[in-house]
Amino acid sequence: MRVLIVKVSSLGDVIHTLPAVTDAKSANRHLQFDWVVEENFAEVPSWHPAIDRVIPVAFRRWRKSIVKTLRGGEFGAFRQNLKQTHYDLVIDAQGLIKSGIISRMSRGLTVGLSNSTIKEPLATLFYNKMFSVPRDEHAVQRVRELFSRALNYPLLPADLERIDYGLDLARLGLTEKLQDSGVLVFLHGTTWQSKHWPEPYWRELAKLATARGYTVKLPWGSEPEFKRAHAIADGIAGVSVLERQTLTGMAQQIAMADGVIGVDTGLGHLAAALATPTLTLYGPTNPGLAGTFGLHQARLSSTLPCAPCMSKTCHYEGAAITDTADGSVFTVTPPCFSSHPPRQALAALESLTAQRKRSVQIA
Repeated sequence: MRVLIVKVSSLGDVIHTLPAVTDAKSANRHLQFDWVVEENFAEVPSWHPAIDRVIPVAFRRWRKSIVKTLRGGEFGAFRQNLKQTHYDLVIDAQGLIKSGIISRMSRGLTVGLSNSTIKEPLATLFYNKMFSVPRDEHAVQRVRELFSRALNYPLLPADLERIDYGLDLARLGLTEKLQDSGVLVFLHGTTWQSKHWPEPYWRELAKLATARGYTVKLPWGSEPEFKRAHAIADGIAGVSVLERQTLTGMAQQIAMADGVIGVDTGLGHLAAALATPTLTLYGPTNPGLAGTFGLHQARLSSTLPCAPCMSKTCHYEGAAITDTADGSVFTVTPPCFSSHPPRQALAALESLTAQRKRSVQIA
């Protein structure tokens, strides 16, 4: 049976789909999967051994110049590539109008979530069959349940308690994950301005970590992130700014680290998929339904009354909140992150790394 998965973006959403693929392949080893995904994330499905063909799509780039895309033939080439194979089933795991369109463009019976449980109800117009999955479950579990119903295999409560993203270390260019590397990775970059942990906190955290004997690595993916990484590392021995990494390169860095501390960002979900001990810092966003999920994961949520506001811009109107970090007093901005001072963050991460060491020893 050949199945097409349509889950195009974002990075976290793509990673959230991997455990469902593991479930399905375990239930039926004869299943073969192809996957339509945004070109920027095309590396991710290829890391799972159950995925045969990755079909890149470029909606994010195409929508910047629709006329050029149509005239240049790139969209036509994608459509032809999509129609090469007749699928027994096409699963729209995204639940958006654009993913619904892609699903219907393919050759096969198309399924997705029902209009009462989907992100964009109009997407259901493109489905041949729909399934209802409770909206109050984590995104990972919702996709797992969708796959189990669409592919007709049982998914018991005991199964849901176990999670396996199925990533093949060999496909990441690794033979095994090292223990006690002494390396921490700080994921300081994120999309919303309101999700940024204050820079003085990052510097204070870096000082605390290096004083404990760790080496700290700072990735970046844009010019602002490059500047922030260098500002965090400036003058602190044992802290280095990485060269710009591919997704596979970042996966290698995270897999070989002792631990990760990060804000609400897609790379945090990658750390969860690799089961690297990870502490994720949440301010304006709610981790309940789409937060980092898996083994050796912990999350700190803001205790500020206005959090989580789910806003890209901070609208806090209370008195300014100040703190001391990096040798000076500063105003915590966004203020919701005042709940997560650096010392608390490092202690929480070290608790996770200790738990992993104990679990490895027991195994």
